[in-house]
Amino acid sequence: MRIGVMVGPERGDSAKKVSRMMADVEWAEAAGLDTVWVPQVPNDFDALTAVALMGTRTSRIEIGTAVVPLQAQHPIALSRQALSVHAAIGGRLALGVGPSHHWIVQDMLGLPYEKPAKLTRDYLDVLNAALAGTGSVDVENDTFTVHNPFDLPPVAPMPVFVAALGPVMLNIAGEQADGTVLWMADDRNIAEHIGPRIRKAADNVGRPAPRIVAGLPVCLCRPSEVDTARERANRILAEAEVSPNYQRLLEHGSVRDVGDLCIAGDEEAIMAGFRRYAEAGATDISMRLLPIGDTRDELVASKYRTREVVAELVKELR
Repeated sequence: MRIGVMVGPERGDSAKKVSRMMADVEWAEAAGLDTVWVPQVPNDFDALTAVALMGTRTSRIEIGTAVVPLQAQHPIALSRQALSVHAAIGGRLALGVGPSHHWIVQDMLGLPYEKPAKLTRDYLDVLNAALAGTGSVDVENDTFTVHNPFDLPPVAPMPVFVAALGPVMLNIAGEQADGTVLWMADDRNIAEHIGPRIRKAADNVGRPAPRIVAGLPVCLCRPSEVDTARERANRILAEAEVSPNYQRLLEHGSVRDVGDLCIAGDEEAIMAGFRRYAEAGATDISMRLLPIGDTRDELVASKYRTREVVAELVKELR
């Protein structure tokens, strides 16, 4: 199982934000982590730009987006940007995409949020044709009519991940992508709902077994502080739970909220959590490091303690 970490974007002015992201990705590579995942949030740094910057400070680690909303740009434009970044960082980009949520696409951007699964399927037709590197993209479907010269072959295979939670989206991810990037999915959800569906969809069309990336808050703390960690997760990460997509996903699992999802506790508790997800069928873990504390200094110290333990656990999992 690959172990990765979410890096950026973070609050603060842009100049300091960049330096923090660069320091975090340098740590991740030095610590032996497999992947860094860069969230694309509505009001912050561009994820693919961040990936390109992180590539200048690293040489080995895979750097992925989690995830780029599809509605905001044409698939040819996204293909051109992704392939350019992929080449710039030596073929280490993992492109995570998805149809996002109505409260982002419709309420914030003022774009239609109709039939997101259909849009995703049609979008991937164009994206995959561009990534094939044949010199031209010729796709006609219900959403796109594209006849576009495109001479930008990938420098190396570039995996594409689709944010998929429901049955239809999981089928699309299995049939047309290399895996899925998840949030709010617990081990039961992966074992009983997500894993079987996406693997069957991939197998039906002869694709390799897909990667399943589980996004999880992780906090190193004393057993007496676990409730504090879960409460903080609910306080700073709970906005995701307003989405109907996540609400439907929670019905398939055993957790009620993001606090329940959090892997919190001592070193043994974190390792047990990682192994639980591996046994459920997750191929990757994307950690959202969750520090606890009452002051900024305490939060920073908590983050660094968690990082030190995770680096040691990665060695044990090898």
